[in-house]
Amino acid sequence: MGATTVTHVTTINPTNTNIHGPVIDEVDGLIRVYKDGHVERFQLVPCVGPSLPLDLGVACSDVNIDELTNVWARLYVPTVTKYLSVSSSKLPLLVYFHGGGFCVGSASWSCYHEFLARLSASSRCIIMSVNYRLAPENPLPAAYEDGVNAILWLKKARNDNLWSKLCDFGKIFLAGDSAGGNIAHHVAARLQTVDALIQPLKIEGTILIQPFFGGEARTESERRVENNMKSSVLTLAASDAWWRLALPRDANREHPYCKPVKMKTRTLVCVAEMDVLMDREIEMCDGNEEMIKRVVYEGVGHAFQILGKSQLAHTMTLEMLCHIDDFIHQCDPSI
Repeated sequence: MGATTVTHVTTINPTNTNIHGPVIDEVDGLIRVYKDGHVERFQLVPCVGPSLPLDLGVACSDVNIDELTNVWARLYVPTVTKYLSVSSSKLPLLVYFHGGGFCVGSASWSCYHEFLARLSASSRCIIMSVNYRLAPENPLPAAYEDGVNAILWLKKARNDNLWSKLCDFGKIFLAGDSAGGNIAHHVAARLQTVDALIQPLKIEGTILIQPFFGGEARTESERRVENNMKSSVLTLAASDAWWRLALPRDANREHPYCKPVKMKTRTLVCVAEMDVLMDREIEMCDGNEEMIKRVVYEGVGHAFQILGKSQLAHTMTLEMLCHIDDFIHQCDPSI
């Protein structure tokens, strides 16, 4: 399905309602969509450049993936340290998709920049954070298509860059949080049906952090955490709005894009106990324990690893980094 005819500006001025007609949908403080298709996004999180502290031991730069769609990515590459020498094994590659209900967010958001830099350093992996197209201007499956194209770009670029000489393209992980977890999952599902298309690249696994799935029937965790901002930044009302804005026209939350599919690659699912999505994430793991590893982080809500300010959120984030590290380097004798 092609992109809908809408315009996009980033502003915090709601006074142009008369120009664009009434507001037809919104998520308070994040996005407002008008009748004529005009979209306003609020600057909740600042965008930052690719610079990082030298003592972190990670180099960062931005690259263009597709000039036609304006899709780009931010690369995080660990510098030579005690974990990496010229003669050592190459580093795994983690392709990351940010959250934001498919409609907001950026690879340049400061919270993602800081989190992924820490992850790259702690897990000794190269990370490519994809800045995919957003809905409602580009409804699903646009983000999935951008994810597939990012992998195809890697195939073309693997011999043309200095960073690629450090990269093990036979050990790629697709990862993301919230809507980004949904994207990583569905991109992996698409790629497993066209495995020959990306060879010699290989998708070894997926890392889904509070992945965003949905359905028309309410789950117990949705009822329990509903509209409780003290527990989770994601409310049930916001969840419903994201789906309305992101799905193809006239689709509801029973659409296949809202659902997980059976995967052939091993998967790590990171679940937050105080998240409206908890039950859906646990359900996707049931009956497939051989392929899916599930970790539940107690006492924290949705997106705690990037937005949480409490000591508990900090502690749980450190645990998550360790779990991701273990998952990436499982059975790796060189680590």
